[in-house]
Amino acid sequence: MSYVVYVIELSRKVFTESTKFREANPQFNGVLECLYVGMTSKTPQERFEQHRSGYRNKKGHKLSSNIVQKYGRYLRPGLYNHIKPMKTRAEALKMEEQLALELRRKRYAVWYN
Repeated sequence: MSYVVYVIELSRKVFTESTKFREANPQFNGVLECLYVGMTSKTPQERFEQHRSGYRNKKGHKLSSNIVQKYGRYLRPGLYNHIKPMKTRAEALKMEEQLALELRRKRYAVWYN
């Protein structure tokens, strides 16, 4: 199994409507986009569809992000296609955080888990 990171563009409404999102992005000046960074063992498209549908596993646990379900617009492959798949979940989680922080440094507003 391999893991990939992915980026979803969010509606800018997330910044005005979500206190948690605003607090996580004090550097945001409204010029660039709001983004969600995640990692998955599925394809980014499959994972995006799970988020949008409010996917739950067999035990009934919700596996989708409320922020993506409510504000997700589309995938942004230009922001993640350069990152090769990783062999472990731990590597992918680390890369997810690194990419999110890199995008914040570029003045995007970013949410990641």
